[in-house]
Amino acid sequence: MTHVNNPACQCLPYIVCTDSVLGPILFLLYTADLLRLIDGMELHSQLYADDTQIYGSCTPDAAPALQQRISTCVVRTLEWMQANRLQVNAAKTEQLWCVPPRQQEYLPNIPLLIGSETIQPVKCMWNLGIYIDSDLSMKSHISKAVSNCFAVLRRLRGICRLVSQPVLLSLVASLIMTRLDYGSATLAGLPGHLLDRQQSVLNAAARLVCYAQKYDHVIHLLWDLHWLRVPEKIQFRLAVLVFGCRNNTAPPYLLHDLQWTDEVESLQ
Repeated sequence: MTHVNNPACQCLPYIVCTDSVLGPILFLLYTADLLRLIDGMELHSQLYADDTQIYGSCTPDAAPALQQRISTCVVRTLEWMQANRLQVNAAKTEQLWCVPPRQQEYLPNIPLLIGSETIQPVKCMWNLGIYIDSDLSMKSHISKAVSNCFAVLRRLRGICRLVSQPVLLSLVASLIMTRLDYGSATLAGLPGHLLDRQQSVLNAAARLVCYAQKYDHVIHLLWDLHWLRVPEKIQFRLAVLVFGCRNNTAPPYLLHDLQWTDEVESLQ
């Protein structure tokens, strides 16, 4: 996943995600040359198992040139895969422009060609379990997570009186909490009304586990369960990432992009 630049920089990030039909272990044997090919086009890449992302950024007036460069890179990637007996799954290939709504007019409305398939730009992309909106609002991710969590809670209410509280707590932790915690660091800086939607799931889960009523206050329930509220969960996840960067256990792309306050002050 790529974290997009601040819209104030007037920069239009552009992402293309492709998916192969080969298993991840064998795919990794082929990726070294592919990375060099993408780097040679002055673009960036992220690979996870058999998923490949090609992305770049530009100013609004340079958007057509960036798309042309991406298209050329995709063509060369297809040629490389054919030479190495790999196949791109066009059905799982998407292109996404990340841009504020006021800059939508600058986007080129040109499809991406994957062989004989035409890939139109999308407004939302599913990326390793996280839904990314073109305006980076994360509304789709939160909506789908909240909807899925409440669907699970409705099923758990049907059995809550048939199982012990430790079993119910374990089910909530594995089926609800994992959905809320996954990728929570990407929600940092979102408006409170969006985070309140996830908090409503957490509140409902706490009432279910503690056999409380619908309108009972949840503050003391969260304390008893040792559950953080959603904003604190996000801060915790960010703190874990920073700790990993500080101790050189985080991914290299995070280590390179993170600047420490004392280093910035020394440069000034």
